[in-house]
Amino acid sequence: MAKKKFIETIIDKPIAELRQLASDKKEKLRSLRFDLSAGKIKNVSDIKTIKKDIARLLTLIKIKENK
Repeated sequence: MAKKKFIETIIDKPIAELRQLASDKKEKLRSLRFDLSAGKIKNVSDIKTIKKDIARLLTLIKIKENK
């Protein structure tokens, strides 16, 4: 359900905003990886979810660029 809701929220956004969202997600992923290695977080599923969101954003950007 979360996947569908995420896609619905980003589908109509312009490419520049999608790139900014991808950049923000990459920064959050980097932060989570550092926290994981330091032992601050235990929930590794957040990392998996963010990686999938980044992939969805980059795919949508590529689709919109090719139109």
